[in-house]
Amino acid sequence: MNLASLSSNLLYTAFIAYLLATFFFGGSIRDKRSTKKTSKWATIGISVTIVGFVAQLGYFITRWVAAGHAPVSNLFEFTTFFGMMLVGAFIGIYFIYKLSALGLFALPVALLIIAYASMFPRDISPLIPALQTHWLYIHVITTATGQAILAVSFIAALIYLIKSIDQTKKGRKTFWLEFIIYSLVSTLAFILVTMTFNAMNYETQFNWIDKNEQQAEMTYELPPLVGPHQGDALTEGAMNPLIEVPAIINAQKLNTLVWSLSAGILLYGILRLILRRRIGAALQPLVQKANLDLVDEISYRSVAIGFPVFTLGGLIFAMIWAQIAWTRFWGWDPKEVWALITWLFYAAFLHLRLSKGWHGERSAWLAVIGFAIIMFNLVVVNLVIAGLHSYA
Repeated sequence: MNLASLSSNLLYTAFIAYLLATFFFGGSIRDKRSTKKTSKWATIGISVTIVGFVAQLGYFITRWVAAGHAPVSNLFEFTTFFGMMLVGAFIGIYFIYKLSALGLFALPVALLIIAYASMFPRDISPLIPALQTHWLYIHVITTATGQAILAVSFIAALIYLIKSIDQTKKGRKTFWLEFIIYSLVSTLAFILVTMTFNAMNYETQFNWIDKNEQQAEMTYELPPLVGPHQGDALTEGAMNPLIEVPAIINAQKLNTLVWSLSAGILLYGILRLILRRRIGAALQPLVQKANLDLVDEISYRSVAIGFPVFTLGGLIFAMIWAQIAWTRFWGWDPKEVWALITWLFYAAFLHLRLSKGWHGERSAWLAVIGFAIIMFNLVVVNLVIAGLHSYA
């Protein structure tokens, strides 16, 4: 077995371990006989989680050796590493607070992130010149670690909102909580849709005119709801796109996003029919044991730790690398702009928390918005908006 195959097997092992650990944490929530702070189910759950984390760390190391460089240079590698660091951050925080509900929500989010990553090309490829530097490791790894710690803040905030919001009443709070859950469901829908069409070996090719007015080819792995600029289908029998977008937008990746959102609506509707109530209301019994003050503290502490780590990776180290790669610290590239927006938002979060006394529910909503900005940067900026970071 070569290192690349071993790496893939270790990642698969980690995925299975996280899935099993989720069920064990679920058992700890349902365990009414246990009077201890930590039930035996939670102990097994965190143990299996650690096994999965070690396996994924093994994946990271073996892929690094096989590639000859840190495996954080494309969307699959970065997102997989992001999921691994999210689990690592959860493990550290769990041993401080011993909150089983955190595992029940953190691990499914990590599973979605890793499964989402696996939908993108997984081949090991040589680095382009801009990435052939040690600042690749320093900048990207630090940024992903900071974002992963900030993601724990979102998970704690989600638990807070599910427990505190009155699900018997309709209003803005219940609507936005359901929208957050729908966003997670859309990620699952994207995975299911992509797996389905991959199994069918679906592929459609287009000729199109890129932003430099040059003719190019583009390959779709999902039916083209969104077509490329001045595109002509090369595949016989291909469906006609519903809309055509300007060359500055990556039509193929926008098409993927549209499929994800559309399939998400369908899957969310099916879940609502099965549950016969809001998904948030269905999840509420799982967080009844959670102490709101403790959850609020976890959310805040995660931002307090994650923010300086992200500052180092997403701004300071990024600017040093930009100077080396492109001879300027700042260039208003879309990725750079959204990194700055992320930093400004969490700076405002800490200001409102510490100076204005925004605790509890208001702080939870801020944590949710912050994670939405992170995911917008990861998904939309990477997939749709063309820029210097498009290699990701």
